Amino acid sequence: MSATTGSDQSPLHRLRQRPRDSVVVYATLAIGAALWLFPLISTFRQSVQYGGLHNYLTVLTTDYNGVNLVRAFGNSLLIAALTVTLTCGVAALAAYAFAKLDFPGRETLYHAALLLLAVPAVAIMVPVYWITGNLGLFNSPVGVALPEVVLTLPFAVLLLRNYADGIPNELIEAARVDGAGHGRIFRHVFLPLCRPALVNLAALCVVWSVQDFLFPSMLLNDAGQTTAAQAVQTIKGAFAPTPLQTSQYFAALMLLAVPAIVIVVVGLRFITQGITAGGVKE
Repeated sequence: MSATTGSDQSPLHRLRQRPRDSVVVYATLAIGAALWLFPLISTFRQSVQYGGLHNYLTVLTTDYNGVNLVRAFGNSLLIAALTVTLTCGVAALAAYAFAKLDFPGRETLYHAALLLLAVPAVAIMVPVYWITGNLGLFNSPVGVALPEVVLTLPFAVLLLRNYADGIPNELIEAARVDGAGHGRIFRHVFLPLCRPALVNLAALCVVWSVQDFLFPSMLLNDAGQTTAAQAVQTIKGAFAPTPLQTSQYFAALMLLAVPAIVIVVVGLRFITQGITAGGVKE
């Protein structure tokens, strides 16, 4: 019997072997891409209808209702960086404990953490607002990053723990035999082996953080701290209904969409791997 690889038996591979099904699949993908691109193309066309490409330079160098788009991009990236650092750090420690340490109640704690996946953002709005106020973190990137981390951590622990389960325990035991403690094993053995899953998680965290509108709108009242997601609504009233300013508003919308699009395109491979990481065990 000839050996076949797992990828040769994938549904996509089998569809490619049947021309009729392949045509249907690619036609469906083309229609979906066209539906997704139509609003983007329409927005770009509107943005250059009056004033041309100079509209983009104008909105980048002008403050609207106290909001500067370049600063808004920087605010979003700063919050995303904090979210990624905290989420990956805490989730990696939790994954190591749940996957490689044996302690009473381990599985109970793990499943309790997974139950938090069912908690929606709106359910913690009041506690988040109260805690943020008591900590004095209003109008602070940290104040926005912390609730984002809280909501992301259950998924992050699930992702990294599933991946860590595939790391051979023999490597951990060999390090222990050589006299390494848990701290050294975590830094020099566990983290390097989990690097693919950590990159996947980081890409997902950046996308989710940049697109978050709820917590920045609730916790950031200073126009100078406005994020890119907030700016779409904040700058709307600053444009008059003239043809030129309407085109400039569409130019602003295009620029605000750029970070999320770039992140998704650049990190698409990592995001796809992240969703399936740990899904197959040898």
